[in-house]
Amino acid sequence: MMFEAAINQHQERLLKALAMGGAEKLQERAQQGVLNARERIDRLVDDQSFHEMGLFATSIRPEMRERSPGDGKLAGFGRIGGRDVAVVSNDFTVMGASSSTVNSAKIGHVKRIATQRGLPMVFLGESTGARMPDVMGAAGVGSGDRPTQYRRMRETPWVSAVLGHCYGSSSWYAALADFVVMRKGAITAVSSVKLTSRAINEAVDPEALGGWKLHTEVTGMVDLAVDTDEQALEAVQKFLSYLPSHHNEAPPVHPVPEGSGEQGQRILDILPQSRTQVYDVRKILALIYDKDSVFELKPRFGRSIVTALARLNGRSVGIVASNPIYKGGAIDPQSCEKVVSFLVLCDSFNIPLVFMADQPGFLIGVEGERQGAIGRVMNWMNAMSLVSVPKISVVMRKTYGQAVLNMGGGGNADEVINWFTAEVNFMDPRSAVSIVHGVEPQDDPERYAQLLDEMTKGTTAYDAAAVYAAHSVIHPAQTRAHLIRSLEVHQLRLSGGVGEHLMRTWPTSY
Repeated sequence: MMFEAAINQHQERLLKALAMGGAEKLQERAQQGVLNARERIDRLVDDQSFHEMGLFATSIRPEMRERSPGDGKLAGFGRIGGRDVAVVSNDFTVMGASSSTVNSAKIGHVKRIATQRGLPMVFLGESTGARMPDVMGAAGVGSGDRPTQYRRMRETPWVSAVLGHCYGSSSWYAALADFVVMRKGAITAVSSVKLTSRAINEAVDPEALGGWKLHTEVTGMVDLAVDTDEQALEAVQKFLSYLPSHHNEAPPVHPVPEGSGEQGQRILDILPQSRTQVYDVRKILALIYDKDSVFELKPRFGRSIVTALARLNGRSVGIVASNPIYKGGAIDPQSCEKVVSFLVLCDSFNIPLVFMADQPGFLIGVEGERQGAIGRVMNWMNAMSLVSVPKISVVMRKTYGQAVLNMGGGGNADEVINWFTAEVNFMDPRSAVSIVHGVEPQDDPERYAQLLDEMTKGTTAYDAAAVYAAHSVIHPAQTRAHLIRSLEVHQLRLSGGVGEHLMRTWPTSY
């Protein structure tokens, strides 16, 4: 048989490469209930669609070549829902998926192709960081010419899943991603627990260093925490379903689920009449947008505002909604940071924005100022001025102060819709009476009531409509139909649904 030896050698090399770190290591992961790098790819992409790059790559060091199949990182292209994506999956069973010259070249190659060909980029993270001793010395760490290695121009969506211990490149790509999902129990930080402990000369708790609670509640870097690898991969698929493959196309259109919008009349059952009574706005969003389509990002961070992707009549929209159940809807610095990153996401990938306001203004206080409240409020306003996708603002109940502008009022949205329950004012009239007149309700109830009535005049939805600060006043049950029609009017016809992307270089983490 011709080429028999070559065929046998090829088969032998193929099986060795596919065996990754060996049966023992793979079995250990299976017993832990954690998927390996190839299983993650198989769960993520459509069946038989993975087109691998660098299967036969190994460590550049001759003595390590037999121990480094794939050089610890799998890379290539697959399809999710029929659409091509680029994928990097870290193989922790091979040298801890540590970064090296060879596997960095694999990543660089698929990143470059993804950018040039308009493919979303997915990073399945789990790595120990840079490979030592390869990077030790000036030649290892200081050589090379990679000035654009970590540049984000948002030509295509980047998604990162934190699925184990993630240091080095896995943590960098999480920080750069448009969407980050993290499996509980995984850790991501600049350096490993061991190295950090040595640096500060004390024991370090892994969860405190870089666990899911830290990154969903404190840093805000992680958009969603889940329990299993499988749930993380499903979240990646779901997120990408709202986005186009690249920045020069409109988002995909999906069928409208049966029953969408049929319960709109229940909005007033949820919305309290008193402006001081709280409620969970997510219950209202579920009644307006396509059934089961509201996909919330960063639900544990900046909780007084909901940022979510959703669909309206099958089309992707981004929602920025006050949520009075947390802090009465008052906007804190974390909420500002969360909204800005969301505005950048939606504008970069041509997703129209809907603001839904019920807020008493910005949360004031010493702690907020220490967190840079002034700068964060203005970052939001700067981002608003750069947004080039359609912006629709709905005032549900109250909207006060500078935050009126942040939530789309004062000409900051293409269309402003007021529910008949809306109130627009500089501040809560009760506070205004105390500040302007120094009168408290317990001091002089009759005088206080008179002054409160004066401070409340000219603040209704109809007063806003009278001066054209609101373009429409509607019954809340009409919201879905009204938004669908508004977004039809405001769609980006002249550019094929594509915005200007003025924030394409805005930092992903700050």
